[in-house]
Amino acid sequence: MTVSNASVTPLAGRATPDRRTPASRSGARTSTTEKSLRSRDKSGYLFVAPFAVATGLFLVLPTLYGLWMSFTNQSLTGTGSEFIGFANYAEAFSDPQVWHTLWNTVWFTILSTVPLVLVALVMALLVHTGLPGQWVWRMSFFAPYLLTSAVVWHLSNWMFQPDIGLLDTWITGLGLQPLGWLTDENVAMFSIAGVTVWWTVGFNFLLYLAALQGIPAQQYEAATIDGAGGWRKLLSITLPQLRTITGVIVVLQLLASLKVFDQIYMLTAGGPNGSTRPILEYIYDTGFTNYRLGYASAISYVFFALILVFTLVRLLPARKEA
Repeated sequence: MTVSNASVTPLAGRATPDRRTPASRSGARTSTTEKSLRSRDKSGYLFVAPFAVATGLFLVLPTLYGLWMSFTNQSLTGTGSEFIGFANYAEAFSDPQVWHTLWNTVWFTILSTVPLVLVALVMALLVHTGLPGQWVWRMSFFAPYLLTSAVVWHLSNWMFQPDIGLLDTWITGLGLQPLGWLTDENVAMFSIAGVTVWWTVGFNFLLYLAALQGIPAQQYEAATIDGAGGWRKLLSITLPQLRTITGVIVVLQLLASLKVFDQIYMLTAGGPNGSTRPILEYIYDTGFTNYRLGYASAISYVFFALILVFTLVRLLPARKEA
């Protein structure tokens, strides 16, 4: 009996078995995955492109142009753009006003950074321990940070007004002599530092409060079982756990204080007799009052280099410990 070839022909539509080896199927899947990842990477560039363009236009190019300008005698009037080499930098290092204003900046940084770290830590500890009406304390501690520079200037002028200001009224009520809060060379920088602490301590307070809330409660429970009191818990658990965030806050606060400008410019304009004039105000006056953009750029890059060196010196030990 003969069998027709049509009787052994596969039925139409029946799936044929995949005769590829497991290795070939795995290779196909890998190739598909790689293609998918490559297409996904390309799509990522589309999301990054607007920010890259904005960064290049408003940060990288101005930085490079300012660096080039520091080697010229460029004026705000548009005249004089000749290349003069390192003449501006040589003048900056020999300019007594640069060193005087730099010392004022460092002095303000010292006066403001220490209380901004310690006061923020105390405020966070008070709130974290469970004071009644915590939302009131949190709002009152953080609310000044939301104020603009103009509002802070008006409030500070009202407080520091000679004879009729709030502080002088309190002092004279106690039988003491009024102080020149913003007119005395020995007091003005302390006044500005005090305003800065009141104004900006809320940000550090939030950082410390978030770090405190991240400490495991089991550590305090174990310490309580061992008979540790409040001070022992603070010294042995809380402060060691806050070491990392304290380092971050110190670096951020130092960088912010070194860049001080607006509150000093509005309260004293660098006075009296230049005792509160920061280096950024000197750069501003050099470039926009005396029209020496090239020299102002050189001072800016000297100041930038000093901040960069300080930051690296501060962060390198932390990286080695990590």
